[in-house]
Amino acid sequence: MNAPVVDLEVVEQFLNTLDERTFSRHGEQHLRRDALTSPEDLSAWLDDRDLAGDPVRPADVTTARALRSALREALLGSEPALDRFPLRLVADPSGSLRVAAQTGVDGLDTLVETVAVSVASGRWSRLKLCASEDCRWAFYDTSRNGGGRWCSMEVCGNRHKTRTYRRARG
Repeated sequence: MNAPVVDLEVVEQFLNTLDERTFSRHGEQHLRRDALTSPEDLSAWLDDRDLAGDPVRPADVTTARALRSALREALLGSEPALDRFPLRLVADPSGSLRVAAQTGVDGLDTLVETVAVSVASGRWSRLKLCASEDCRWAFYDTSRNGGGRWCSMEVCGNRHKTRTYRRARG
């Protein structure tokens, strides 16, 4: 049986297992990295969030990376490849219905179900990827009107504004 739907923050963390940041900040060069490269990596990530189920197989890593890629594409407004992650309604013992995913990995099922619930509640629109081309860090937009574009106004937002200013001054 799948774990209950988790907070959208866990989906944000899942999206950030792919770090696409390439900028330099305070002399530290961020290099692109993928935290899900082996069954051990995925197993540890799921276990750290109490989402572990059956032992993770190499094919599960491929499934996890495909899910992450599809969700990131959706956040960028592209047509995501989510057909591998269908949902269905299932009855639970209390007679209620719930959304269920069947990725083959319990923890990933929980993430897909969390996304579905957040879409239905309108919260998904608050999960975004940073608008900075050299960042793309996932973040939950807490701005009043939901118009946030940067994972950090102090870093990415400031860098964008500085570049815009310098271009204008030419």
